[in-house]
Amino acid sequence: MKSVCSIAAEIITSRGSHSSAAARRLGAEMCKELKTKVLRLMPHAANGPMVHQEGQTDGAEILTCTVKALKEGHIVAVPTDTIYGLACLAQNSEAVRKTYNIKGRNGQKPLAICVGEIQDIYEYCKVKVKKELLHDLLPGPVTLVFERSEVLNADLNPFTSLVGVRIPDHTFMRRLCQMCGEPLALTSANISSHTSTIEVHEFQELWPKLAVVVDGGPIGDHCRLGSTVVDLSVVGRYRIIRPGCAFSSTVDVLERKYGLSQDLRDE
Repeated sequence: MKSVCSIAAEIITSRGSHSSAAARRLGAEMCKELKTKVLRLMPHAANGPMVHQEGQTDGAEILTCTVKALKEGHIVAVPTDTIYGLACLAQNSEAVRKTYNIKGRNGQKPLAICVGEIQDIYEYCKVKVKKELLHDLLPGPVTLVFERSEVLNADLNPFTSLVGVRIPDHTFMRRLCQMCGEPLALTSANISSHTSTIEVHEFQELWPKLAVVVDGGPIGDHCRLGSTVVDLSVVGRYRIIRPGCAFSSTVDVLERKYGLSQDLRDE
């Protein structure tokens, strides 16, 4: 497992800005203050099989380390199928509060939850659509908004009766949720109002506040739009809250296959 100080030196060296001595010096300076673990997932080679390179960590080891950090109430950074995110246990009120503080996020803006399997959605949400619809959209780059169930932490988004739920099309994230055995609260890995991130170095200013940063490499098609967020809390209707990166395909499924009508009510 790599520490922040060693990763910092690698980033500077890889960018070619400054000498290796400067990189080592900065790494040493950061090491005095940070205890963050930066763990690199093994990427897939172009032709399919996994290849191991120096500095990368076995996926099982990363999962174990990340789950431990989450269970201890810490905040972690993780790759998803859209952008990098910050995650904590949704049922841990103190961890939720810390997530808002790290981002500088408006307390009236909700956090989504992330689960590993479609069946998990029914425990934390009151679902009013066919199960087949969930299977058509999930896992994928879509956040579905439902009425929350009483099981979900009352301190998570206490200002609304709704909650957005995700199942990213990302093996690591799904397995992480499964191993935690409870939902993760998930939000973008950036300072609030700043650009979303698709590489870990882009939110490096947040590293000191995180227990683990999981480096899954550059994400997706680099669109930075995040997931498409759609409200399905009203029977027979849908409302797009954020167009995101899967707008057209999501609307096509909702209207053509399931006959839902767009809800144009005011926010």
